[in-house]
Amino acid sequence: MGKTGRKNKTYSTEFKVNVIMDMREHHMGYRETARKYSLVRQSEASAASMVQRWERIFLEEGVEGLMKERRGKACSASGTRKGRPPKLDKKVEEDLIAENQRLRMEIEYLKKLSALVLADERKNGKRRK
Repeated sequence: MGKTGRKNKTYSTEFKVNVIMDMREHHMGYRETARKYSLVRQSEASAASMVQRWERIFLEEGVEGLMKERRGKACSASGTRKGRPPKLDKKVEEDLIAENQRLRMEIEYLKKLSALVLADERKNGKRRK
C-alpha cells in the first residue's frame, strides 16, 4: 500500500538537535527516542532509522548539516544531488543577475581593448614582451 495523499512531516533543526542531545544524554536507543518524541512514521523502525540518520548527520557535519535539504537521489557519476535547487531571495537573485551582466560587459571591453592594442602594435611594428 502506497502513501498517497499523505504529506511527510518536516522537523525543525532545533527539534532535531534537541532529540539527539536528549538521546545521548539519557543513553536511549533510537526506537526508544522515536517513541518518546512521537515521531510520525509508518513504522517504529522507520522512525528509529530517521533518528539514527539525524545523529549520523549531526556527528559528521554538525548543526549546519541538519539544516540542509537532502531530498532526491545523488548522481552516481559526479555525486551531485538531483532535485530542486534551493530558492534564492529575490534581492539576491537580482544582484547576481546585475553582477553577471556587468562582468559580461567587462569581458567584452577587455577583448576590444586587447584587439586595439594588438592592432596598434602591428601598425607601429612593436612587439609584445
